[in-house]
Amino acid sequence: MSEIVSMKNICKSYYLCDEEIKVLKHINLKVYKGEFISVLGPSGSGKTTLMNIIGCLDVPTSGKYILCGNDISEMNETELAVIRNKEIGFVFQSFFLLPRLTALQNVELPLVYSGLPQKERRGRAKEMLCRVGLADKMNNLPSQLSGGQQQRVAIARALVTEPSIILADEPTGALDQKTGADIIGYFERLNAEGRTIIMITHDINVARHAHRTVNILDGQLTEARA
Repeated sequence: MSEIVSMKNICKSYYLCDEEIKVLKHINLKVYKGEFISVLGPSGSGKTTLMNIIGCLDVPTSGKYILCGNDISEMNETELAVIRNKEIGFVFQSFFLLPRLTALQNVELPLVYSGLPQKERRGRAKEMLCRVGLADKMNNLPSQLSGGQQQRVAIARALVTEPSIILADEPTGALDQKTGADIIGYFERLNAEGRTIIMITHDINVARHAHRTVNILDGQLTEARA
């Protein structure tokens, strides 16, 4: 299998009044194409910082991060933005849909940034909404959708650029148990189609749906199980 993510000795520190706060400590992680992996850890464990680096929202203080053959570690913000748009599809706990845009327009948005012609991007956005079962909700605003429907719009938005990785941050955190289970079911079906999924969670019951789990605690990956 080909490597999509390769992290070697990744460290991340912040400074507070000249005091160094070490958030990530010598992280080593490989993710292969077609994997469904969960990163499991409690609040304050460093999992959000790790997610930000995986998603090219931040860069490490030291170490080497290769994403789809690209060395991320030394990229500037413009280069990171291009990689994010091309390689990463984000699904967040809070959905982050623009309230004044319809479901269709929200899904279409990443393609606007890609410079795709309107007709093509509109067609792809419609196709993705159909795939997540929202063909009849395309013209609804987020306020007219349930939490589960909003998260499905977010999944469609994540898929529309055909990214290398779906990066999901606590994707069921704002949902009731049944709706959360439905969303996890979508991820399982996407993975069965060959999608690579990295899911960040504090919930061991959610993490168990992945094929592989790595545990993060105090900024270190402490355990991995196949």
